[in-house]
Amino acid sequence: MTLPSSPDLPFSTRGVAIRLFFTCWLIFSVHLATNTVREIYLALAIGDHLSFRVDEYGGMHPDLFEKPGHGWHIGNNPGASILGAVPYALARPAIDILVERVNRARAASGRSEPPGYASPWPMARAFYQEAWRRGYDIKFGLASVVIAAGCMAPLSALASVVMFYLLRRMFGSDRTALWLALLYAFGTPVFFRTGYLNQNMLAGHAALLGFAALWTPAVRRPALLAGVAGGVCLLLDYSGALVLAGLGAYCLLKSRRKAHAAVQYLLGATPPVLLLWFYQWRSFGNPFLPGQHWMPPVEWIELGYQGVSGPRIDLAASLLFDYRYGLFLTCPLLMLALAAPFVDRAPRRLPAMEVTLLLALFVLFWVFFSGVNYTRLQFNTGVRYMAPTFPLLFLPAALVLARLPRPVAFAAAVLSVAQAWSMAMYRDVERGLGLLEPPLHVFLGGFQLPVLAVLSRMGTTYGDYFANGASPLPLFALAAVVLWGVWSPRFGEAGTKDRQP
Repeated sequence: MTLPSSPDLPFSTRGVAIRLFFTCWLIFSVHLATNTVREIYLALAIGDHLSFRVDEYGGMHPDLFEKPGHGWHIGNNPGASILGAVPYALARPAIDILVERVNRARAASGRSEPPGYASPWPMARAFYQEAWRRGYDIKFGLASVVIAAGCMAPLSALASVVMFYLLRRMFGSDRTALWLALLYAFGTPVFFRTGYLNQNMLAGHAALLGFAALWTPAVRRPALLAGVAGGVCLLLDYSGALVLAGLGAYCLLKSRRKAHAAVQYLLGATPPVLLLWFYQWRSFGNPFLPGQHWMPPVEWIELGYQGVSGPRIDLAASLLFDYRYGLFLTCPLLMLALAAPFVDRAPRRLPAMEVTLLLALFVLFWVFFSGVNYTRLQFNTGVRYMAPTFPLLFLPAALVLARLPRPVAFAAAVLSVAQAWSMAMYRDVERGLGLLEPPLHVFLGGFQLPVLAVLSRMGTTYGDYFANGASPLPLFALAAVVLWGVWSPRFGEAGTKDRQP
């Protein structure tokens, strides 16, 4: 695959980055989902009361539990909820007005039983009924939309821009970097996982930012920024300790002033770690034990410490090749990363140290989660626990992709986008055929968007507009027109170039 040696776009590099960010944010937002995951409950509590307690939502999710004397809480780290609380708090005045009007109208109508919800999942139907009875259904729906569009979509778009700059440094071409960054955004499970609040994907973004800070020469105080990124990974999930340690080791290896770099790295990591300890102290009375320590017994909790045991061969194989959520079946493109040490030795692209770091972090995540028995729960959520490795694998995979013959590379990219886009559109599938179901739904049943699918399942609840289903084609057309305008050279910076690395 021949790569151009210089930028070849009618925009400055900064202009490309801005357009890339908007493109990713818009497409991610169009494909957002209304899943009310456990992290949303804490985000609502923080936005509503500046509290870590989720007492008002007790019993609405299996991952919410009550610790005597401390109230109800979620069982995972608070980082994703803290980030999600920001856009929710900003939108809360409007959300409160809409929720109050809807609930007042329901009370005036005298209706006491919820309307039907035609979901294929019994738990989804039961959840909708309970949320309707408590008056939270509209609040949950609006909050999930706001958090996905105001938190997940812009952060994934920002990560795509960071990927663009890293790829530009690797290949020396704006055009190549742009196409590969778009492939990262829409040809990997990043597209699918951005649909709703998820700490694993956010940890991947933080890991990418930390790596970029250390590898990019122009960054000021790289050790400090990398420390913040590593600490945020831990605040998001305890598996983030792998990133915290990996970036710390890389920081020391890269730096000539190792003592100074170590101090800077620790200074950056300390605030998010202290915030995690503060959360655990306020929520459970102990700053150092994780939330999972206090969870009531559930399936697989008897294995090891709260379900975390030594690596298991069956789990290791499932994480990569399970037909429902295996990483390399979900995105075969990422398998190319394993060949990176053998096919491209150009040091200016991605030196051996960096390739080794990225692949070593992937192996660490793989081994760690092969001992976490809760990874079996991915059967109904799709690839999740390995999400932090998406950017780690894509960079070395891009090296291999660039060495493939152009027709082969193009076919691999098209197939990856088709799979990723199908997963982003069809989320509530039965999983009987696993990862084959989303593309089969697309090719046999047509396009769909998650929010429109939810509205169509409500029948005539909000009028007859969605009674016969809802087509996403008008939204696709509108988004296409907007993006055409954004990328049209007549509205751009024709003739200007920013060739700074």
